Amino acid sequence: MAREITRPTVRSARGVAYQLLLAVATDDAYANLLLPKLLNQAKLDSRDTGFAQEMAFGTIRNALFYDAAIEVSSGRELAALDPEVRVILELGAHQLLGMRVPSHAALSETVDLAKQVLRPSLSGLVNGVLRRISERSRDQWLADLLAKAPNRVAKLSIQYSHPQWIIRTLEDSLRIDGREAELETLLAADNQAPLVNLVALPGLANSDDLLDAGAVLGGVSPLGGELPDGDPAALRLVVEGRLRVQDQGSQLAALALANAPILSASKGATEEWIDLCAGPGGKAALLAAVASQQGAELTCNELQPHRSKLVEQALSAVNPNIYVRTGDGRDLGDDAPESFDRILLDAPCTGLGALRRRPESRYRKQAKDVAELSKLQTELLASAWKGLKPGGVIGYVTCSPHPGETVAVVDWAQKTFGDQLELLDATALMTETNPALSGSRALTAGRKTVQLWPHVHGTDAMFIALLRKKI
Repeated sequence: MAREITRPTVRSARGVAYQLLLAVATDDAYANLLLPKLLNQAKLDSRDTGFAQEMAFGTIRNALFYDAAIEVSSGRELAALDPEVRVILELGAHQLLGMRVPSHAALSETVDLAKQVLRPSLSGLVNGVLRRISERSRDQWLADLLAKAPNRVAKLSIQYSHPQWIIRTLEDSLRIDGREAELETLLAADNQAPLVNLVALPGLANSDDLLDAGAVLGGVSPLGGELPDGDPAALRLVVEGRLRVQDQGSQLAALALANAPILSASKGATEEWIDLCAGPGGKAALLAAVASQQGAELTCNELQPHRSKLVEQALSAVNPNIYVRTGDGRDLGDDAPESFDRILLDAPCTGLGALRRRPESRYRKQAKDVAELSKLQTELLASAWKGLKPGGVIGYVTCSPHPGETVAVVDWAQKTFGDQLELLDATALMTETNPALSGSRALTAGRKTVQLWPHVHGTDAMFIALLRKKI
């Protein structure tokens, strides 16, 4: 019988960070969703709120490095430590090696926290291990650990806290664009907290509204802006749903589909669009705003009822009358054959493109997951193809650069649909419509599909392909 894990509430910055990390480690919680709830419960001031967030997310982003130091300092395999002990040691290690916290404060405060949340016998263990960690600087620990690593990938895994299979995957993905020499730059970018990005929904807001909200323009999306600081939830236009928090890569994915040339709609006819995997509704809201301006009709589909409600909420400020369908996207082609001019397929994926925003996801996915996800992606794409009108376009999108979820799926589609399928030049289309995608942020010349990169474009690593069905 599994031992029950107790979660005493400690209303301090370190207490909040500990509770978050334990929930992530034992309950598969999403850090970005749980943190606001814990902060609200603890009633921390703005300074302690920032401190708690920095401790928690910094610990997650560097966990493999800290785990290696903990194993050496404790003389134990990590698996031999209780989850509560491991989490509090990681939290202490981050303060000692990754933050500007004086060593005596990091030690004393973390041991005090251990006394509050752990069994009495374990606080001594925490004290001893953290004291041994504190005897060396971050650079010294890194040098010692890297010297013992058996190969290059193992070294990178410790230094940047990415599982080895992800490092190999990212290198393979970069190689497609001739960027494999940028691997370490990408890994480092994954460990940098991204700025909040806003999108001004067309017809509801504009660049002036972004500027008034304190956003800085000049990113890769013509509708976006970066918020250097502050809480976006406190902005009036965000509350009203006219500005939304959305990565600029996601903005570009929705705009690419909306701008793609189609041949299906007759002159004067209303275009029919569908967002096939619409939850939680960010791209759906942007598509809805663009559709309203273009006189198109949008339908949204989502498998899970609770996610359908999230989509309805996202659409409420744009067009509350949009039909939100709850059902399996793999049934669309049979339920509504050749019904849509534009289909957005933002397919379920490993999420390796969003490791900046959801750092814990790097430890949850396994290489073996890709085969199952690729099968789902091709099934959804086959259904979307059936539901697409001749002359219409599918925007196939993943928040992952994994070749098995991106170019391999497009290759499958080309082989499966043969001469019926025309792969549009998404690189040329997006470059023509957005001058910001030039210079150092230019898309890869010569490839028709688009791969965005955090270290190049400042976005999540979104993949975008535009597939048109010939008439």
